[in-house]
Amino acid sequence: MDALIFGVIASSALVLGAVFGARIQLPKPVLAIMLSFAAGALITALSFELFEDAYEHGGIWRAAIGLIVGSVVFTVLSAWLDRAAEGRHPESHGSEKLDVDAAAEEKAPSTASTSGAAGLALLAAVTLDGVPENIALGVSLGQGTGGLALLAAIFVSNFPEALVGSASMRAQGRSQKFILGTWFACAALLTLAVVVGAGPLSNSAPETISLPLAFAAGAVLASLADTLMPEAYEKGGPLVAISTTAGFVLSFVLATL
Repeated sequence: MDALIFGVIASSALVLGAVFGARIQLPKPVLAIMLSFAAGALITALSFELFEDAYEHGGIWRAAIGLIVGSVVFTVLSAWLDRAAEGRHPESHGSEKLDVDAAAEEKAPSTASTSGAAGLALLAAVTLDGVPENIALGVSLGQGTGGLALLAAIFVSNFPEALVGSASMRAQGRSQKFILGTWFACAALLTLAVVVGAGPLSNSAPETISLPLAFAAGAVLASLADTLMPEAYEKGGPLVAISTTAGFVLSFVLATL
């Protein structure tokens, strides 16, 4: 029961973020603060909850291989999604009108925030790192080792990722039914991952747990470098460094409780 409650709490942020993103247009600075805060929290999670645990359970080679595989899988999938989004919104190069407004319109589709690629990339990031991450949360509950810091990190990262992701999908022309349906399905999958982690996998061999933890760390690290931090900086500029630090500190404090 505790695993189900934790799973619902962690995944509810996806639902809330998707609803807000599909229906409410927030100022770019607010989105930047939320994304960078989430990035800071995820840095703590991947360092002290995911990769460190992977190393302790399976040794450096398992942890390193899982990290690299997770990073490669996310990077390849993100690049494919970017190309797919560009195919749906081809840029026009035939016009010779070079005024400021036209230049801005021509540039906009290439950015992650307006092409819709960010929405699909964030959905992929939440899924790729979320499944093993939530399994790890379930395992920590099943073994009676807490998991509060990981729960907090998952929640504060899920909300802005879903919010920005759904807003980007809306800009791409996706229907609210499609947007909410995909994020609801993702939330259900991640809730199930917590339950599975607390049940069948809670007594698994440490080496078995090591690989998905390291994979999640690699996917998180790649998503930070590929999507979250560039997107936050694009919207908020250098000041996002402060909110990134705040997210890291809050998550670290929770990890030490």
